[in-house]
Amino acid sequence: MFRQALSTSSRALRPSTRAVAARSSIASHFSPAPVRLAPSQLSRSRWYSDQAEPAAKKEGEEGKAADAEAPASPEAELKKKLEAKEKEAIDWKDKYLRSVADFRNLQDRAQRDQKSARDFAIQKFAKDLVDSVDNLDRALTMGQEKLKALEGTEQKNEDLTSFYEGVKMTEGLMLQTMQKHGLERFDPEGEKFNANEHEATFMTPMPGKEDNTVFHVQQKGFKLNGRILRAAKVGVVKSA
Repeated sequence: MFRQALSTSSRALRPSTRAVAARSSIASHFSPAPVRLAPSQLSRSRWYSDQAEPAAKKEGEEGKAADAEAPASPEAELKKKLEAKEKEAIDWKDKYLRSVADFRNLQDRAQRDQKSARDFAIQKFAKDLVDSVDNLDRALTMGQEKLKALEGTEQKNEDLTSFYEGVKMTEGLMLQTMQKHGLERFDPEGEKFNANEHEATFMTPMPGKEDNTVFHVQQKGFKLNGRILRAAKVGVVKSA
């Protein structure tokens, strides 16, 4: 009975071993042959990984983000604040210097205007006053001519002489008073013609005199604190 059981089990195992052998033969028939490469081809061939580069990029981006998010050091913040304060101080210093310069210019301008107003406050009065001085000068000129005419004769006019002396003294006192206030009279006879101070009423050739020279003063000029108040009317020598 034991022999019958062994025979039946061996018979059952035979078909299974045959199936396994058939499967292995079919697999060996359809499996591709292994590819063999030459050494030169192996040296030339390069293998690339598609997963390495994105990982590297991702790591680099994460590093930049970490650097951007990292807080600045206290030294860097203090340095930045110090630079900002220095720039602000320079700007305020520039504004201060400009303000000081503008204020000084304003002061100088105000002083000049004040001095000009003080020096030429009597300009209108001086113009009216010089006409009276001209009348005194004409009276003295006429009296001097009369006295010269009487010098060669025995006739003497003491009243005319006294009147002449009185007018001369009056003119002298008036000129001194005017000079105290900056008003001066000038006589340019014998000087070179100056268009800024003289007004040429006529020009004529004069023998023995230099060209462009004042040889006759028709009306004397006046200056107020160095500025021409009235130009002198003169006759000028003209070259022939």
